[in-house]
Amino acid sequence: MTSPLTFPITVDIVALTVIDHALHCLVVRRGIDPYRGRLALPGGFVREDEQTHQAAARELTEETGIAPPGHLEQLRSYGPLGRDPRGPILSVAYLLLAPSFSPARAGGDASGALWHPVDALLTPSSPLAFDHAAILADGVERARSKIEYSPLATSFCGPEFTITQLRTTYEAIWGSPLDPRNFHRKATKTASFIEATGETIREGAGRPAALYRLAPGVDETAFVLDPPLRRPASPAPASQEKGAPPPSAQQ
Repeated sequence: MTSPLTFPITVDIVALTVIDHALHCLVVRRGIDPYRGRLALPGGFVREDEQTHQAAARELTEETGIAPPGHLEQLRSYGPLGRDPRGPILSVAYLLLAPSFSPARAGGDASGALWHPVDALLTPSSPLAFDHAAILADGVERARSKIEYSPLATSFCGPEFTITQLRTTYEAIWGSPLDPRNFHRKATKTASFIEATGETIREGAGRPAALYRLAPGVDETAFVLDPPLRRPASPAPASQEKGAPPPSAQQ
């Protein structure tokens, strides 16, 4: 009979938001070895008395001072071999999306915490430690895919938003410009997606823009849009597009 394997389990968190019309990821600067001084995703080891989602929330708060403002969605697992110089370590990654977060404040094993443009993290010479570029690439691709079929993009907006604000959110996540008129038509004609509040807001020199909100009773993480809002020309998966290393085999 083969003896069961024993190795540590960690969690890593891909926290994404849109800042200045660009997709950003929350990263920490490692204060300990290995990879001291390198950027990394927030995360750490799972304790014996907690579930992985509890560990993810705890590590995020300890290392960045930010309590999860939304739903932590399990992304996938990575490893355990070949991803950490300390030996076999299995990581369970989580995805977190929100329109805004409380200010980042480094703590725990992190010497710094900051929001970084995703495009600058997913490059052939990514500054991220471990296999975190691959984990981030998977998180970005998950977000890109899910906003086609679900109202998830509204997670990056406030409770009320204009069609322009919603469109620029899609553009930031997809990395592609969208035709304003076509997007307005598709977004407002998709059943059970968004509804007008009856209020307006002035965004510039033109006439006031109508405000919208998520339709009543719609779960932004579970509801399926029909028809979906398709990407006009889907970019390559983030891991290929930015030259990030391929993800480790899922366990």
